[in-house]
Amino acid sequence: MGRGSRVLAAILIIILSVSMGSVAFATNAEVSDGELTEEEILKQELDKAYSIAVESNGIKGWPQGPGTYGEAAIVMEAGTGAVLYAKNIDARHFPASITKVLTALVALENGQLTDQVAFSHDCVAFMQPGDSSIGMKEGNVITLEQALYATLLASANEAAYAVGENVGKNAGYDYSWFVGQMNNRCKELGGGNSNFVNTNGLHDPEHYTCARDMALIGRELFKHPEFFTIVQTLEYKIEATDTTEEHIFQQKHKMLRPENSNYYAYAVGGKTGFTSDARSTLITMADNGTTQLVCVVLRTYGQNVYPDTKNLFEYGFNNFTKAAVDGQETSEDIAEILPEENGGYVMLPAGAEFSDLDMELVRDEANPQEAILTYSYEGNFVGTARGRLSETYLKKMAAKVEKVEKKEKKKEDGGKSREEIRDGIILAGAVVLLVVLVAAFLRLVIRQRRKRKMRRKKS
Repeated sequence: MGRGSRVLAAILIIILSVSMGSVAFATNAEVSDGELTEEEILKQELDKAYSIAVESNGIKGWPQGPGTYGEAAIVMEAGTGAVLYAKNIDARHFPASITKVLTALVALENGQLTDQVAFSHDCVAFMQPGDSSIGMKEGNVITLEQALYATLLASANEAAYAVGENVGKNAGYDYSWFVGQMNNRCKELGGGNSNFVNTNGLHDPEHYTCARDMALIGRELFKHPEFFTIVQTLEYKIEATDTTEEHIFQQKHKMLRPENSNYYAYAVGGKTGFTSDARSTLITMADNGTTQLVCVVLRTYGQNVYPDTKNLFEYGFNNFTKAAVDGQETSEDIAEILPEENGGYVMLPAGAEFSDLDMELVRDEANPQEAILTYSYEGNFVGTARGRLSETYLKKMAAKVEKVEKKEKKKEDGGKSREEIRDGIILAGAVVLLVVLVAAFLRLVIRQRRKRKMRRKKS
């Protein structure tokens, strides 16, 4: 290369360097002026979720609950169903794998743990790389108990499908019937804002729920100790048989693992969930020895599901007290408060007295001597009790019933009572008789006048 060529090459290198530097400077300027880093985007999302109003904090005199980094959260007392904390609890969200607690509930109510669960082609064919699984294959056969361990601990999607398909078949139906039972059961428990289209929670635009509905499902699971036996297990093994291979898997809920930094001593059960559409979801049950709570957090960012849940449990345990209705209800309509297995108390918010509660009495149609008493604080339900009605109340109600019956009878008789009808008949008869007598008298008078006229003419 000649000297002229070297000079030309040097000039070109300088020009290219300056150009690249200008491009780099422009790119960095654009990032700093307009584009956000992933950390900055996450912070914005967290701040937005945290700023969503906590509805329960708006109740006058109600203990103020913490914020959460999820878009919806609830704390419900299991025995009464009282909502202690409410944030966006009826908003629809995708549940992800916490769907599987409803799958377990329907399976426990419609099947036996010793039932066989056979994995059909449909049970495994839908699986995609990355889906949570324990690797079950078509043709494998395990028990319903083993399938529920895989469903609840390992969050195995193929196991959840197999549970629905086999319980449905054993009931004389199919997988679709089982999914229908999931929706029916949710509605029976009081849920009105959910729609489930599968048993595992894999994303579907039509598969949604809300925090309140999931808490109602969690509340019902307290009636099934076998559920808690499963979800409190840290590691489980499906032994190898002629129909399946050995499978070992662990508990995924960090609040249930003693060695984990997120462990919570009062946690007794629950289920994790995550999809890119649902974000992190979590349902957890806790029991401090006197009170049982259900906490649900939906569409939560990152690992905040665990500290948020712990904060909400601490809020519930520290700010509400079980208060027995017996001995405190003073209404003269109630003779006594009857003992109940799961009732007869209210969740009294800190700083409130029993006398601050409003009570609504609804007579039991099946047993008219008793009534259901519903208690609320500033319009927020806090519990129920069953009471035996007092003699004063029963007499008062009997008088009202008699009055209503008389009115109804009056309507049936054309608006008049029997006595009124009798009196009307007598009066009508008297009027007719009077008219007849008057007519007879008038005819007599007329005849006499005619006779007098005739006599006058003759004379």
